Amino acid sequence: MSILRAIAVNKTYSTRGVETQALSEIDLAIEAGEFSALAGPSGSGKTTLLNLLGALDIPTTGQILLEEEDLASLSASALSDRRLHKLGFVFQAYNLIPVLSAAENVEFVLELQGIDPKERRERSEALLERVGLADLGHKRPLEMSGGQQQRVAVARAIASRPRIILADEPTANLDSATARSLLELMQDLNQDEGMTFLFSSHDSLVLERAHRRILLRDGRIEGEEQGSPSP
Repeated sequence: MSILRAIAVNKTYSTRGVETQALSEIDLAIEAGEFSALAGPSGSGKTTLLNLLGALDIPTTGQILLEEEDLASLSASALSDRRLHKLGFVFQAYNLIPVLSAAENVEFVLELQGIDPKERRERSEALLERVGLADLGHKRPLEMSGGQQQRVAVARAIASRPRIILADEPTANLDSATARSLLELMQDLNQDEGMTFLFSSHDSLVLERAHRRILLRDGRIEGEEQGSPSP
């Protein structure tokens, strides 16, 4: 069974009476354990599709199925619950809460899940160690480098033990060395713990590591490539 599927998905935006077709007849299935990427030039629909798959937006027509559950059929509160428990997000702009420390940012999603304070602290400490930030849990985002903030974002994304992690241009604001380090971390999580990742990116550092590349152009899937991930 696929974790996540798009079936005949279309997305149209209307601005001042002018309609723009962002996605057209998208059919896609993501299986457990994948390390895959949506690839294509800017404006091809990568982020739009990732937002639909992550229940941050809804399609104009078609279905998004998360473990065979049609997301469009759910209430707003039920969608929030699915995002909280089944989906992890790594955003290009990090989206950390600036007034919270790194540890508190990781703990925040666990607090929303109702996990008791002791377990939250233990999980947060273990995750920050896992991403190489064991000594920086007390730092706030603005006291950290871009690469460190993105590692906190990864720790937060996996804290809830989601079924799939969606990462939108996760290396866009990072230098090459930091980007490679972050990708190696996510590859380790995929290989060692079986975490499923789906990226949107046009960064060759990401694409050369993807097991599968889904190629988008002008809002349509125009093909796929199987990758040979770099070590």
